[in-house]
Amino acid sequence: MSDAGPAGAPARESLPPLPPPEVAPPGLTPQALALDLRTVDDAMAARLRELCYRWKLLVFKGQDLTDEEYIAFARKVGTPEPYFQDHYHHPDHPEIFVSSNVPMDGRKVGVAGTGRMWHADYSFFDRPLAFTCVFPKILPRVKRETYYVDMARVYRELPDALKKDIAGLTAFNDAWDYYKVQPWDIDRAVRELIDQWHREAPGASHPLVVRHPATGEDILYCSSGFTKRVEGVTAERGEALLRELFAFAEQPRFKHCQPWEEGDLFMWDNRTLIHHASSVPAGEQSRSYRISLYDELPFRAS
Repeated sequence: MSDAGPAGAPARESLPPLPPPEVAPPGLTPQALALDLRTVDDAMAARLRELCYRWKLLVFKGQDLTDEEYIAFARKVGTPEPYFQDHYHHPDHPEIFVSSNVPMDGRKVGVAGTGRMWHADYSFFDRPLAFTCVFPKILPRVKRETYYVDMARVYRELPDALKKDIAGLTAFNDAWDYYKVQPWDIDRAVRELIDQWHREAPGASHPLVVRHPATGEDILYCSSGFTKRVEGVTAERGEALLRELFAFAEQPRFKHCQPWEEGDLFMWDNRTLIHHASSVPAGEQSRSYRISLYDELPFRAS
């Protein structure tokens, strides 16, 4: 946490320590940081990446950034990846994915009700994302939150028999069934919409167990939102394995609920965490800006 300096002076930055290299990563341990993100330089950005790999979820408190300042921070810690469908884009900044049910300048921008399933961002592409940043801009009056599961911890606690069953297996990930129908889709057949999706995002296969390139953790890499089938086994066996994996991973003891507060900006490790957005009650307004990032590492260790 940052320690406040004299009145009117910038806060003195003091980041939480990393666990020693010989100590196993501690699992999902959210860190709340009072840090002016406009002042992040290359050295601090490298430190934040390492903190995120180790602690999984960083919450930057008290942020009041312009869109340009948000993008500048994101570019310090990684390489922004605009979402592959441009109707999610901010009208002036394609790097920003807009989740919103509130018009902007009298017109619809972005898509409402995104992310309401367990998933890791871009796991349906060959190169999934390294980090996700979310900056809530309009918060509902009622509680707003995001839920997380640390899939490295899930794998550590997976029964030995199940670890043996999935060793060496890959699974296919796809997200076509979460496409949000748009006004221009009127009169198009569902088959056309699915085919269009798969021309842009054909889906991707990944090992069910991947090793984190920075921490060396083994991670159960699947989600009930996007993982559709296990490859190399019968359909019946694959369905049974996925049911067992999802039921184990989604136990309440693994779920972390992270509330949103005014001025929060979130950054998490997208390799290790799956997440699930909460719903927004009818009549409540919500808008958040997401920037998805790649780092310089491969998605998984060899």
